[in-house]
Amino acid sequence: MATLTKNTKASVAKVDANKYYELAEASQLVKEITFTKFDASVDMAVRLGVDPRKADQMVRGSVKLPHGIGKSVRVLVLCTPDKVEEAKAAGADHVGLDDYIEKIKGGWTDIDVIITTPSVMGKVGALGRVLGPRGLMPNPKTGTVTMEVGKAVEETKAGKIDFKVDKFGIIHSTIGRVSFDAKKIEENAKEFLATIQKLKPSSSKGTYIKSINMSSTMSPGIKIETKSLV
Repeated sequence: MATLTKNTKASVAKVDANKYYELAEASQLVKEITFTKFDASVDMAVRLGVDPRKADQMVRGSVKLPHGIGKSVRVLVLCTPDKVEEAKAAGADHVGLDDYIEKIKGGWTDIDVIITTPSVMGKVGALGRVLGPRGLMPNPKTGTVTMEVGKAVEETKAGKIDFKVDKFGIIHSTIGRVSFDAKKIEENAKEFLATIQKLKPSSSKGTYIKSINMSSTMSPGIKIETKSLV
C-alpha cells in the first residue's frame, strides 16, 4: 500500500493543478503519471454547456478513432436469420435474437456493444431497463440500429466508439491506452473532440465546451486548454 501512496504522490507532483495543458503536452504527461501494472485506459471527460434534460440539447454520437482504443470490443448482433451470416462474417462475437434476449432478461450483459436492425427494435426496446443503465441500448444516431450490420460490426471492431452526454452535462469516454505513443493519444483525442464540436446543438447558447480533462486509470486529471481546440 505504501508503494501506491508513493506513486500517487509522484503522479500528483507532476501535474500542475492550476495549469491548462496543450493537448500534445497532456498526451505525453498522461503516460508519465501512470504507475499501474496493467495497460491503463486513457479517458477524457468533456463538460458541455448544454441542458441534457432538454431533448434538443442531448448530445450523442459515435466516432471512429484513428488508432482504436487498444482493446478487443465484444459485439452482439441481434437480428433476423437473413442477417446472421453477414454479422458472423464481419466478426461479431455473438449473433442471434430470441435466445440472447432471454439471456439479457436474465441479467447477461457480457458484451461491449449491441448492434441490431430496425425490424427487431420492438423486441430490443423491451430490454431498456437492463441495457439503458449500462449504455448498451442500440440507437440509430450511433449507427447501432442499421440494416448494414456487417459494416457496423467492422467499424466497431476497428475502433468506433459511441458516446453521450450524461445528466450532469459531461461526456466520458476511453480514447486509448497508456501504451500508445503520445502522438496516437493526441490524434485520438483530437478526433473525439472534433466530433463533439460538430454535434453542438443549435439551441446551445454561450460556451459549448466548458472544460476538458484527460486522465488514466488511478491518475490525477490533466486540465486541457480549450481555446486552442475551438
